[in-house]
Amino acid sequence: MRHAEFNDPRLVAVYDAECPWSRDDDFFLSVVGETPKARVLDLGCGTGRLALGMAAAGHTVTGVDPARASLQAARVKPGAEQVTWIEGAAETLPERSFDVVVMTSHVAQFFVDDDEWSRALAAVERSLVPGGRLVFDSRDPRDRGWERWNPIDSRRRVRLPDGLEVDSWTRVTAVQSGVVSFIHHYVFPDEELVSTATLRFRTEEELRASLRAAGFSVEWIYGGWDRQAVGEGDGEFLVIARKRIG
Repeated sequence: MRHAEFNDPRLVAVYDAECPWSRDDDFFLSVVGETPKARVLDLGCGTGRLALGMAAAGHTVTGVDPARASLQAARVKPGAEQVTWIEGAAETLPERSFDVVVMTSHVAQFFVDDDEWSRALAAVERSLVPGGRLVFDSRDPRDRGWERWNPIDSRRRVRLPDGLEVDSWTRVTAVQSGVVSFIHHYVFPDEELVSTATLRFRTEEELRASLRAAGFSVEWIYGGWDRQAVGEGDGEFLVIARKRIG
């Protein structure tokens, strides 16, 4: 199944167990916190880890995601009643309703086609108030992180809350012009499940150009979760952009 880790309830549980709160969440929460009591949209909120953290910090949070199984997992977590959960995509966003929009866990890379990415940015721009900010992460292609997505370097064992252990690894199937396709393997005691995906690795120049075209001014692009310069951090582009006024 394509993106099964977000759509298959068994794999959603694995994803949730494998992805606890970490320093990427600290980064996004700190940026959002620069706008006190912000109205925040978490686009591609998944199982709600960051959305719940932002709500607990006093922000008014809306979580949007197209994956029903992920949202179902989010809605039963402690504090979920503080977040407005919406099943949908960027095109469903209300106009001028948010001070900050975040896209975490490399959601930006799931928009593979340039037209699709442009439409998503346009929808986000419409949803922000004038001067509102967009914050997202995208892997730096110069880091060539996909080369570590192989059965040896990516192999891990995930322990679920009920004690069940799942063996997992990732295998790249194609790399061409900044587009990387791969397969996640998940081995349960009774069966093996797989999830396919394709991501776009945009250069810093491509990201800046697309944001300018969508009506944003880029304030910062960091290279790591501790706000290092590009090329000196964690192989990331951590982008903070502001909707232009007027």
